[in-house]
Amino acid sequence: MMFLAIRELKHSKLRYLLIGLIMILVALLVFIISGLANGLSSDNASSIQNMKADYFVMEHDSKNKLNRSIISMEKLDEIRAISDVKAAEGLGQMMITLNKVSSSEKTDVTIFATDASGILAPKVIEGKSYENKKQGEVVADRSLKEVGYKLGDSLKDDLSGKVFTIVGFTEKQSYSHTPAVYMNVKGWQEINPGLKNQGKDSISTIAVQMDSKSEENVRESLPEGVTLISKEESLQSIPGFKEEQGTLTMMIAFLFVIAAFVLAVFFYVITLQKTNQFGVLKALGANTGYLAKSIVGQVMLLAVTCIAISVALTYGVTLIMPEGMPFELSADLVIKYSVLLLAVSVLGSLLSLYRVAKIDAIEAIGRVS
Repeated sequence: MMFLAIRELKHSKLRYLLIGLIMILVALLVFIISGLANGLSSDNASSIQNMKADYFVMEHDSKNKLNRSIISMEKLDEIRAISDVKAAEGLGQMMITLNKVSSSEKTDVTIFATDASGILAPKVIEGKSYENKKQGEVVADRSLKEVGYKLGDSLKDDLSGKVFTIVGFTEKQSYSHTPAVYMNVKGWQEINPGLKNQGKDSISTIAVQMDSKSEENVRESLPEGVTLISKEESLQSIPGFKEEQGTLTMMIAFLFVIAAFVLAVFFYVITLQKTNQFGVLKALGANTGYLAKSIVGQVMLLAVTCIAISVALTYGVTLIMPEGMPFELSADLVIKYSVLLLAVSVLGSLLSLYRVAKIDAIEAIGRVS
């Protein structure tokens, strides 16, 4: 079976080289767009994606948006008291522009406020973490370091006049394509203009750790005025996240469809050109199953080779990509799409298999003679 497939590939090198080139380009596009989609997703929502939380409790009328939600800190104790809740932590959020002191440089950032020793505190990779009782300290995403910020730099919020000092750096913490800056809750409450009319301590949301099986019970036990949403629902509410990912996912889906159609047409045309040869092989005793296995083996051999080349080219392309381009391609994603591309390639050959099954040996020999 494989012997016949390999002989055919060697005999028609140029023909299969062209098919292989198309497969490589399609697969390359799939991997690159997938990496961009994954990178943009991370750049848009990595702070939420990496949080050790399963659900979020938000204000009922906030439409699942962090910047519209304000919850009394008193509700944090009420939620922690619910039996099915494993852990709960308050989280403040707001997007502001910070000025680098002694410089005209301005940077748009997303402020996250949480307990420095709580479940949502970021992992510090350089420097130290901020303290709950000490005001003016922040931990920033390392993307700020890459654009010139360093430990000890002072950042000023023009709206409130507050000045903050970078005491540590974290990584993979961004929100809505802006770097995340973490501070304690008290500092966030002092600079948030939306809390000026609040007569008590407040927070944007409460992050909750719990089993999905307990969701209904927790919903029924929530205090009045709040609602429970999953982490996925929170991600979908980030401005532009759903639209951005939907567009890229649609592009990837169309690439798989295109790959299936292109391969189906190519192999069907080749099968039509070899109708007489297949007829002669049938007359000599080769059954349809043998010929079908030969075609599938040929397709799989070609597909595996092309996918392997495209994976190597993809990682090569990442080396010349601009430094600021959000691109992430995990091994799991590569394996997943490689298997899908292989499956699409085999599906594309089914039309050829149907044609081979319909070939009549006597008619084919008649045409040959």
